[in-house]
Amino acid sequence: MGIELKTVKRWLITGGCGFIGTALIRRILEDEPQAMIRVLDNLSVGTREDLERVAERQRAEGSGRKTADGRQRTEDSGQRSARVELVVGDVRDADVCLRAAKGVNVIVHLAANTGVGPSVEDPVADMETNVRGILNMLEAARNNGVSRFIFSSSGAPVGEVAPPIHEEMAAKPVSPYGASKLAGEGYCSAYFRSFGVETVALRFGNVYGPGSGRKFSVVAKFIKQALEGESCEIYGDGRQTRDFIFIEDLLGAILKAAGLESEINVWGEVFQIATSREHTLNELVQILGKELKEQGVSLETNYGSARLGDVKRNYSDTSKAARILGWSAEGSLEEGIKRTVAWFLGR
Repeated sequence: MGIELKTVKRWLITGGCGFIGTALIRRILEDEPQAMIRVLDNLSVGTREDLERVAERQRAEGSGRKTADGRQRTEDSGQRSARVELVVGDVRDADVCLRAAKGVNVIVHLAANTGVGPSVEDPVADMETNVRGILNMLEAARNNGVSRFIFSSSGAPVGEVAPPIHEEMAAKPVSPYGASKLAGEGYCSAYFRSFGVETVALRFGNVYGPGSGRKFSVVAKFIKQALEGESCEIYGDGRQTRDFIFIEDLLGAILKAAGLESEINVWGEVFQIATSREHTLNELVQILGKELKEQGVSLETNYGSARLGDVKRNYSDTSKAARILGWSAEGSLEEGIKRTVAWFLGR
């Protein structure tokens, strides 16, 4: 049975200039015309221009002002309109997080160091952003009385197990990225049970869709490489599996979690947010190749060595999200790929 939703009026979205963040802002502005949205982003991936595509903004009145001791307030330099404000800053900076969380009633924490590869190359940097970052944001929520906190996690904490992945499996992460996301889930649980912050951790599947031009995950990467005439490298034999979730389905899960009534007993919980369908990378390439060919673009592939830290099979059991959140993914991979390719070709 679905959950009755309440209207959320004042949002803070970390990493809001990125792919998921800008898509979420677009949906909020469509669904909640009176919503106020603040974005905290260090602009390392997403840009001001990406945010401008979904929100009209003007230079903030306070942009560039100095603090009482004469220092330039660079972390507050941003732009705002009546509904959307950009705060340029980093989640590793506790003071910036504390200021950004003032006056909001829900935080969606998307800012992260993403991907297995970068975490293996520099596990310390991965920890600084993903662990210190969420701790800073949870502290900001606690000290500002923010009632709702949505954390974007991943299936990576579970590690190499026989799928489908579900929430009762013991976590044994393979990569530093998985370990950092597991730490985030643990802090979410602790901040609800110790301080009453209503936290929900959503383990995203492999997200793809229109707007993913700056994303480095496999769907966006392969489309960009094909359009540029480059060969797409598959790590290993291509039989590794993933659960690919279309962006619009994912946004529905975030909005469900953000709008739950406080009386619902789900806080501190983890939910798998994916499609419950398993696709190999070879299947993905076949679907992508067919769609690109219909648009006059060829997709060439080559196979390389398996990547350290990658799991072989990964897809989710989303029955808990269906039962408690009243959410399930609706779109097919074929339809999602069609819409994503069309977006890339129309840029």
